[in-house]
Amino acid sequence: HMSSKAGMEAARRARENGVKAYVESCPQYLLLTDERYALPGFEGAKYAVSPPLRKAQDAGALWEAVSSGEVDTIATDHCSFNFKGQKELGKADFSKIPNGAPGVQTRPALLYTYGVEAGKLSLEGFCRLLSENPAKLYGMYPEKGSLSVGSDADIVVWDPRAKDVITAKNQLSACDYTPFEGMETEGKAAYVFVNGRLAAQDGDVANRYLGEYVARRPGMFWR
Repeated sequence: HMSSKAGMEAARRARENGVKAYVESCPQYLLLTDERYALPGFEGAKYAVSPPLRKAQDAGALWEAVSSGEVDTIATDHCSFNFKGQKELGKADFSKIPNGAPGVQTRPALLYTYGVEAGKLSLEGFCRLLSENPAKLYGMYPEKGSLSVGSDADIVVWDPRAKDVITAKNQLSACDYTPFEGMETEGKAAYVFVNGRLAAQDGDVANRYLGEYVARRPGMFWR
């Protein structure tokens, strides 16, 4: 959850001193800023995440690190607390706001739109950040994170021409809001295969029961 320029600089110094440091960031730190906390009413509670949202210069520094290959993974939590009845628990005391935000569904399209299509990230980098590097870190490579003979047939067929607008209504999650409401996206997963079997098509789940337990090994530390 790298969120700041200062944090990225600390990771950079650690690497220069021989530390094996791995950097993960999230879409909210690349695309949103702390201006969201000044929204009218109690809207700012939707963005109560840890670490908190930072300044525009922090987001810019993180994009630079993404572009240069210094960020290893782009991840999300999916803390799907509703705004109504849950985030609102903190109206009288902000410390009682349930922490976190939904985001797992929107992550690939956001990274493709504002990374690849914006010229900040290559297609190969897109795949490394979302698939190859996580598989390596968690000791699941090359069965996962690789399209090769002998690997599991976990395949995403990406449609780069698809266009969409993110809204709470078009999310599969039952959460009543999305922090990326109204953001336009390009590209989506047209087909998702798990072990060679169709799991999802055009945003609709085709088969919910394809997952299998994967025993992890020590990670492949490539840095």
